[in-house]
Amino acid sequence: MAQDVDDAAAVGVVQDLGWGRLVFGQTCDDPEQFGNALRAEASGRRDIGMYLDAPHVFVALHPQEFFIDPSFTYRIDLTKPLAYEPSSVPGLSVRPVRDVEDCAAINQLYLQCRMVPADVDLMWDNSQHQQHMVYLVVTDDESGDVVGTVTGIDHVQLFGDEENGSSLWCLAVDPTLSRPGVGGLLVRSLIDEFIQRGRAQMDLSVLHDNEGAIALYERMGFVRVPVLGVKRKNAINEKLFAPAKSEEELSQLNPYARIIADEAIMRGIAVHVLDAKGGYLKLTHGGTSVVTRESLSELTNAVAMSRCDDKRVARRVVAEAGIRVPRGRTATFDEQDHDFLAEVGSVVVKPARGEQGAGITVGVTSPADLDRALELAAQHSPEVLIEELCDGQDLRVVVINGKVIAAALRRPPEVVGSGDHTIRQLVEAQSRRRAAATHGESTIPIDGLTEDTVREAGYELDDVLPLNEHLTVRRTANLHTGGTIRDVTDELHPVLAKVAVDAADAIGIPVTGIDLMVPSVSGEEYAFIEANERPGLANHEPRPTAQAFVDFLFPRTAATPWAWQPDPVEQD
Repeated sequence: MAQDVDDAAAVGVVQDLGWGRLVFGQTCDDPEQFGNALRAEASGRRDIGMYLDAPHVFVALHPQEFFIDPSFTYRIDLTKPLAYEPSSVPGLSVRPVRDVEDCAAINQLYLQCRMVPADVDLMWDNSQHQQHMVYLVVTDDESGDVVGTVTGIDHVQLFGDEENGSSLWCLAVDPTLSRPGVGGLLVRSLIDEFIQRGRAQMDLSVLHDNEGAIALYERMGFVRVPVLGVKRKNAINEKLFAPAKSEEELSQLNPYARIIADEAIMRGIAVHVLDAKGGYLKLTHGGTSVVTRESLSELTNAVAMSRCDDKRVARRVVAEAGIRVPRGRTATFDEQDHDFLAEVGSVVVKPARGEQGAGITVGVTSPADLDRALELAAQHSPEVLIEELCDGQDLRVVVINGKVIAAALRRPPEVVGSGDHTIRQLVEAQSRRRAAATHGESTIPIDGLTEDTVREAGYELDDVLPLNEHLTVRRTANLHTGGTIRDVTDELHPVLAKVAVDAADAIGIPVTGIDLMVPSVSGEEYAFIEANERPGLANHEPRPTAQAFVDFLFPRTAATPWAWQPDPVEQD
């Protein structure tokens, strides 16, 4: 725990933030005390030492234990006017944390942003009993959801800082958020808090290659100062101080392969990149080697692959296992297709073979639109499937080795009106943010499907969307075309969990993403849509999908049981 400023022995001050501890070097009697504090780092945490005099000398004397963090320290003078004023973000509000649920939401943001997770109870205790700790969140005025957070530390209240300073830590914004400017809003709010407290300056640390954050800080008037951070050499920090020989190749992997490579490396499993562009890895531990392509491995056999590859076959196999599927037919490109549309009223047209949402049209209701949708789907596969449109939410359930690991609702991409920008500009901005958050894996195409979806809502792409109006710009929720995802694992009804496991078992596939259309994730109703033989595990963080996958491949490296287990379902 941090020491009270009134304690005359404010020496060796350490502040626990839940994800790690901050060691304030200027409060240490000597470098050895500083080093001993860092040596007390807990497993799975990332401690940081700051403000030590001559940190380069300390690291040079302990090269096997510590390293200089490759980050910049920026400082802003709070006694002068800001050089840049971030604008407010309509529909969002900044406030301090109010309860432990806020702290849990902060932790979810850390995980979404691939930051080290924190101890929720400790964060809540800090916010309630440590006056020097400031936890701010940004909430959506409509839903109340926490979509951004920042943490601040008042150095004066913590240890009587002679420089009258403060610092910013853990700036995190929901990567799926469709509104820009949240980071600047949080930084400015924390600045205002410390100005009100009479602080003279605020520091922050940012990785040297975080160009977007650095640009924001410099616009706001932050300047670099010669303050270096020191970290302990541990598994979490390894890529910062000892890049692997194949780091260049690893950096070329997409997020779906990289998450598996990182998990394997953390366990001491050798990772050889066979084809970075294709996501192919060779993982070796002891005498066992397994080749993977993202979440697809040699342990998925060709029969299971072929069943997933052809959506018609997957439908038939799971239906024979007693799982409900929508009414459907293989397109014959004649009047029989029109007759089926007239019978069911609204359909989904999709290539029988294909992935990542390519060629799919949702909500077809007229013969002319059906013909156009069939033509589009046929460009991706000669066989086309027409299915009755089932109302509800698009649910993806990840099943690995017979267990449900994660469940998430997938939502079509939408934009929120600013009152100033055209829909096209909003889509392009949202697409850039989705691409940045997914390393280029998710973008919103501006094509005929997008134009049609916007037009059906009564707009054209070059119309200005009214302030705070939400507009869905594509019908499909596929992540590769800009869709977003919300974790619902803890809300999943046991019946839906069992359906997903049973579907995977019927297909005979050990790792899969089962897609269901459901009225509610907490209910029992569903319709099976398809099974994906290569689900994107990175999309479901912070659920331990990569951990479960590597556990399946190399069970001897598994640590502890973790899989989500539904309540038992009483069968008829």
